[in-house]
Amino acid sequence: MEKPSQSVIDAHAHCGVIDRSWPQSFADYARQAAGTDIKGVAVFSPVMEIYDRHDYAFVDTPAWQQRRRESNAHLLSLASEPMTIYPYFFIWNDFAVDQLTSAHCGIKWHRHHGEPVYAYDDPRCRLALDEIRRRRLPVVLEEELENTIRFIRDLAVGITVIIPHLGLLNGGFQLIAAAGLWNQENVWADTALADREEIQEYIRSYGHHRLMFGSDFPFGDPYAELDKIRRLNLVPAVEAAVLGGNFIRLQARVHRL
Repeated sequence: MEKPSQSVIDAHAHCGVIDRSWPQSFADYARQAAGTDIKGVAVFSPVMEIYDRHDYAFVDTPAWQQRRRESNAHLLSLASEPMTIYPYFFIWNDFAVDQLTSAHCGIKWHRHHGEPVYAYDDPRCRLALDEIRRRRLPVVLEEELENTIRFIRDLAVGITVIIPHLGLLNGGFQLIAAAGLWNQENVWADTALADREEIQEYIRSYGHHRLMFGSDFPFGDPYAELDKIRRLNLVPAVEAAVLGGNFIRLQARVHRL
């Protein structure tokens, strides 16, 4: 893969130290990204460091709350790495926005079908979103389609929402398009594991200004995912925006409180 001088930012990677089910430490990421021109990465905690995704009836406990604190704090500790780290806070049903710091660059909001559900009707959810809105933090939202639509249209008005994988796990690219979400100025997307044809269709239909490169490490290979974007033969200005420029522009909006 040709390596031009432009620095690339990976907008979607999972790195942790508690869940050992995958090789997913930052050191593992750095090894996979070696040989690329990736110079920065947005990192999220692995799901199993946040809640038990295999237990639909999962009930939160102080032990899981401590696990979340440790996991989110670990991402903040990566600031000394030579690669620029953009830590995202993985939020769960305690809606612990009191743990947000000026170093946090965004929010990870995640669940799949069959997993424990977010308490969207809990008053603390609205209060947490108010704080996220105040800090102007982007939210990477991976949810079922119905909840994705509700979140964007009702709960997260005024918040930038990033739909990962071009919607692959949020109901699919086309259903999100049919719901009119891609047209909304506060709805962005990342390319992690997305289909090449859908990436091209997104750019043709909605432009490139709200699209960011992502790898979905450890489920995606940073080298291969970056190569996928480069093989689209995008015009240089579009490629530069997708591979890092858009991410930097989005981060410039964040209030460092």
